[in-house]
Amino acid sequence: MSQKFYITTPIYYVNARPHIGHAYTTIACDAIARRQRMLGVETYFLTGTDEHGQKIERAAQAAGKTPQQLTDDVSAKFRALWDRMRISYDDYIRTTSDRHKRGVQALWRKIRDNGYIYKSHYTGQYCVFDELYVDAAGPGAPCPECGRPTETVQEENYFFKLSAFQDQLVRLYTEQPDFIRPETRRNEVLSFVRSGLRDLSISRSTFSWGIPVPDDPKHVIYVWLDALSNYITALGYGSDDTRLYDKFWPADVHMIGKEIVRFHCVYWPAFLLAAGLPLPKGIFAHGWLLFEENKMSKSRGNIVRAETILDVLGQDALRYFLMREIVFGQDGSFSFDALVQRYNADLANGLGNLASRTLTMITRYFRGEVPYPSPTASRTAADDVIAEAARKMIGECSALLDQYQFARALEVAWSLVAAADKYIVENEPWVLGEKPDEESRARLATVLYTSAEVLRIVT
Repeated sequence: MSQKFYITTPIYYVNARPHIGHAYTTIACDAIARRQRMLGVETYFLTGTDEHGQKIERAAQAAGKTPQQLTDDVSAKFRALWDRMRISYDDYIRTTSDRHKRGVQALWRKIRDNGYIYKSHYTGQYCVFDELYVDAAGPGAPCPECGRPTETVQEENYFFKLSAFQDQLVRLYTEQPDFIRPETRRNEVLSFVRSGLRDLSISRSTFSWGIPVPDDPKHVIYVWLDALSNYITALGYGSDDTRLYDKFWPADVHMIGKEIVRFHCVYWPAFLLAAGLPLPKGIFAHGWLLFEENKMSKSRGNIVRAETILDVLGQDALRYFLMREIVFGQDGSFSFDALVQRYNADLANGLGNLASRTLTMITRYFRGEVPYPSPTASRTAADDVIAEAARKMIGECSALLDQYQFARALEVAWSLVAAADKYIVENEPWVLGEKPDEESRARLATVLYTSAEVLRIVT
């Protein structure tokens, strides 16, 4: 059986246009997907947009639009940005699509028929911004996630028997420690679940922008049950054509930000267990991308748009900076000064200098064609050193990329760039190129071929 690999971004909420934080997650997933394809693994890469919920309904009202108009507009902006950045996604799911709605309702019916949904009354606090039910002391109590005041909700809802899965979830986290990465996130989730799980309200009846509950259209399905289901509805779950689902589910990795760990690591596996469906193989929760050590927010006026950087430096510079500057899994800080410094040091002066030197001399001395080393030319110790450095770099980078240690992998790769620069300086190809004898010509071919091979490996 051939290897398969399925990776997902979170689907992005369309209450506002994309910013660099969205790009950070998506670039990481794109890097992973591209690597898997290079390894010959059949890969499916999913992204998309989360378009239902009370927050969307209110944002649309504030903008003087219908919810559908708002979601169409903002979802198109996300997709346009990913296309501009050449993100290699295989599918783009929208939760307002018919295929998604059918799949969500099919999942609801499965959970209901298995006995894990019941109807009751909910009275408590709700954070519209995070679409989160909050165990709070009273009206207006702050949301523990975002700090905004919560709203009191009193309505008849459908509930999911989340409490029935506490022991199963604890066993999952302890018996499969790599199910949640990094370890700090796993420990947080384990502590949360061990403290006790309460049944979860999974419908709303006080607004209408959502997927109707099967057989009870006065209710709409809770936005997180709706949104999380995208990972299987995009593969055809609930449809007549389940070939993609049969091939790629369960997912190899859900890539998420740490702020949505609870939904993905507690609610999602519980929903799947209730439906009798396989669990994803793993969930990786990376840290926040800060702006000059502060969390990005509209109120601070410090939201960075990826387009600003693309217009000036292009997509490769943005990709490189985000993957090189930040330890993936931890919080990291973006600043324009750091971006420029990293660009100049690593791309312009490091890789750029090596590429310029090498390609200029190949053009000058070999009419733009990469020369092959002469089979009769003797190898030197310097040739062996650079070849061994390349072999070592490939092995180290592969192991690091398996663990999503992008920054360390790029650091190792750039050590080969530095070694190649030293190799060129020591071998002086600009001197060899001016000598007429065959031995010098053969040596020149070896040096420039070696330098070009380093460029190929690194890029």
